[in-house]
Amino acid sequence: MVQDKILGVDMMLKPFRRLARFSSSSMGAKIVLIAWIVVVAVFSFVAPSSKDYSKNSTEGSVKGNTASEIAEQVLNKEFPTDNGLTALLVFHHEGKITDQDRERITELSEWFASANKPKHIASALPYHKFPKKVQDQMFSDDGTTLIFNLALKDGIDSDEANATLDAIRDKVTAIGLDDLQFEITGPAGISADTIALFKNADLVLMLATVALIFVILIIIYRSPILAITPLIIAGIVYGLVDRIIGLAGKNDWFPVDSSAVSIMLVLLFAVITDYSLFVFSRYREELRKKESKYDSMSEAMYHVSEPIFFSGGTVFLAMLTLFTTVFEPYNHFAPVFSVAVVVILLAGLTLIPSIFALMGRKAFWPFIPKFNPQHKDKESIWSKVSKLVLKRPALYAGILLIILLSGVFNATQMKFSFNLMNSFPEDISSRQGFELLADHYPAGQLAPVTVILLADKKIDVNEEFLQKVKGLKEELANQKGISSVSPDITDEVIKGNADLPPNFLADNGKAVKLQLVLKNNPYDIEALNTVEQLRDHTETFLKDNGFTKNEYQLHYAGQTAGQLDVKQMNVRDMIILFSLVTVLLTLVIGFQTKSVLMPILMMATILLSYFATLGFGWWIFKHFMGYEAISYRLPVYTFVFMVALGIDYNIMLVSRIKEKAKELPWKKAVGEGIALTGGVISSAGIILAATFAVLMTQPLQELFLFGFTMAMGILIDTFLIRAILLPSLLILTHKK
Repeated sequence: MVQDKILGVDMMLKPFRRLARFSSSSMGAKIVLIAWIVVVAVFSFVAPSSKDYSKNSTEGSVKGNTASEIAEQVLNKEFPTDNGLTALLVFHHEGKITDQDRERITELSEWFASANKPKHIASALPYHKFPKKVQDQMFSDDGTTLIFNLALKDGIDSDEANATLDAIRDKVTAIGLDDLQFEITGPAGISADTIALFKNADLVLMLATVALIFVILIIIYRSPILAITPLIIAGIVYGLVDRIIGLAGKNDWFPVDSSAVSIMLVLLFAVITDYSLFVFSRYREELRKKESKYDSMSEAMYHVSEPIFFSGGTVFLAMLTLFTTVFEPYNHFAPVFSVAVVVILLAGLTLIPSIFALMGRKAFWPFIPKFNPQHKDKESIWSKVSKLVLKRPALYAGILLIILLSGVFNATQMKFSFNLMNSFPEDISSRQGFELLADHYPAGQLAPVTVILLADKKIDVNEEFLQKVKGLKEELANQKGISSVSPDITDEVIKGNADLPPNFLADNGKAVKLQLVLKNNPYDIEALNTVEQLRDHTETFLKDNGFTKNEYQLHYAGQTAGQLDVKQMNVRDMIILFSLVTVLLTLVIGFQTKSVLMPILMMATILLSYFATLGFGWWIFKHFMGYEAISYRLPVYTFVFMVALGIDYNIMLVSRIKEKAKELPWKKAVGEGIALTGGVISSAGIILAATFAVLMTQPLQELFLFGFTMAMGILIDTFLIRAILLPSLLILTHKK
C-alpha cells in the first residue's frame, strides 16, 4: 500500500480511514452492519417519522423583524381580531350571475351567520344583510363574478381548516349552485390546496426514485445485486435520518420543513448510490489484485475514503451556510439537510464498505471479478476521451468556454416571479379562483395594502388631526402606482358632524388605519416597486402632513409589502450564501489538494457551469415552455445543491489524478484520471441527474423547474466540466 506523509490532510483523515478499514475487516463488517440495523430498529421504535412534524415554512424571516412583519404585529395589536386564515369564495358564471343564483348565495350567507355553520368559521361577510345596491357593488363590473370573504378561526390545524372548506363546498352544492363555477382561494384556499397536492407525494417520490435508480443501475452494470444493494443501503440510511428528524421535530430542536424533507429523500438516495458506485468501482479493481475480499475492500477504502470524506464535507459545509440566511424557507432547509449529510457521510465510510465486503465477489454477479494481478481492462470510451483531451486541451477548453459563457450571458436576462399562484397547477381551485378575480376585478383589489398610522400615545381625534390624516390620504393617493385610498375622510367627519368610518380608529385610540389599492397586480414587480417607493418616502409623508417623526410611525402591511420583503431578503441571502459557499468550499478543496491554483480552477469551473445552466435553463423555459418569469427561489436552491454536488465529481477526479501523479508525469496522470474515473463518475452523474429529474413529476412548477435545472446542470458537470474542461485547464496550467 502506498503510504503518504502524515501531514495535514493525512493526519485529519487518519481516524476516518481507520473507521473505514475497520468496516472493511471480517469482524468489523459484521459489527458495523449489525450496529446500523440495531440503531435503525431502535429509532424506528422510539422516534416518530419526520412527516408527523413537517410543515410548510412561511415566506417570512426567521426573526420576524422585516418591515411587513412589524407592520402585521402592529396591525394585530392595534386592531385585534379572532380571525385566522382568510378564504375568498369566488362565484362565477360565463354569462351573468342570475337573480336565482343571488338568492342561493343569500341563503349561503345566512347559513354562515347561523348556529349551524361549521364551528371553525370565525366570521363571514354579511352579504344577506346588505341592501341590493350594496350587493351590486360587490359584483364585478360585468356581473359575472362575486367575491365573498370568509375568515377561519385563528389557531386551528390544517385538518380542521380543510374539513371546514370541504363543508362549505358541500353546502354550495346542496343549495343548488351547481351552474356556477365555485372556487376557494386566498390564504386558506392556498394552504388547503398545498396540503392536498403533497398528500402521499413523498411515497410517490420515493417509489419513483427507487425504481429509476434500479433501472439505470441494471442498464449500466447488468447486475441485479449491484442494482439492488445501493437501494437497500439507502433505505437503511433513510430509516435513520427520517427518525432523527422526526425526533427533532417532536422536541422542537429545529423546524422540519416539508419541502426540505421531500428533496432530502431524493438527495439521500442519489448520494448513497453515488458513494456506492465510488466504493464498488474501486473494490472491483482491488479484487483483481488481491484474493481476500476484506483486504481488497480495505485497500479500496484507503483510496476512496478521502474523496468521500471531502465530498460529504463540502456538501455539509454548503448546508451549514444556509443557517446564515434570514428567509425562513432557506434557513429551515439547513437543519434537515445537515443531519442527512452527516448520516450519509457516516454510511459512506462504514455501512457501504461493510455490506460490499461481506458480499465480496458475489456482489458483481454475473460478471464476477477474478483474482488476476495481470488483468488489464479493455480500452473504454473514457480512455479515448482522455487521449483527445491530452492531444488538444486548449482547443476543447476554448470551445467549451465560449459555449458556457453564452449561457452565462443569457442568465443575466432572467426574470423572476413573486406570485406563488404561478407555481400551482392550472386546474387547482385556489389558482382558478385567483385568476377569475384577476380577470374580473381591478388588479389591486386582490390584495390591498393596509397603512397604519401609529402614535406613541392616545390620539386626540380632533379636527386638526383628521385634517392631517386627510392630507396624508390624498398624498398617498397621488403617488405613482396607487389606484385609490380609503376610507373617505369627509368634511362632515372632520367637523364632527358624522361618525368616524368603521374600523378606522383603533380601540385603544393609538392608531388609525387606511386601505390602499394598487394599480398593478399586487404580486407583480411593479406593485412591489410601488410599495418600496412608499416606504422610502415615509418620513416625507409624515413631515408634509404635520406628523412629527418622534410621535408617529407609518407602517405598510399586506401581501405586497410581504413580497417586497421576500424580494429584499432573497437578494441579501443570495449575496451572503454565494460568497460563503464559494470561499469555504475553495478553502476546503485547497486544504485537500495542498494547492492554490487547483481549487480556484475547480471552483471557477463549477461556478461557470452553474451560471451557464441557469442561462440555458432560462432560454428553454422562456422559448419552449412559454414562461415569462420563474420562481425567485430557483437560483438559491440550484446553487447550493449544484455547487456542493458538482464539486463531488471534481474531488473524485482530482484525487485519482493526485494518486497517479506520484508515479507518472502530470499530463499522463490527468489522462489516467479521466480514463479511470470516467465510467463511475458518468454513471453517478446520470443517476444523480435522473433522481433530481424525478422532481419534475411533482405538482408545483417550482419543483418542476428545480428538478429540470438540477438534472441539466449535473449532466453538464459530469460530461463537460469533469470530463473535458477541468482536465484541459489542469494540463494547461500545470507545467510539471
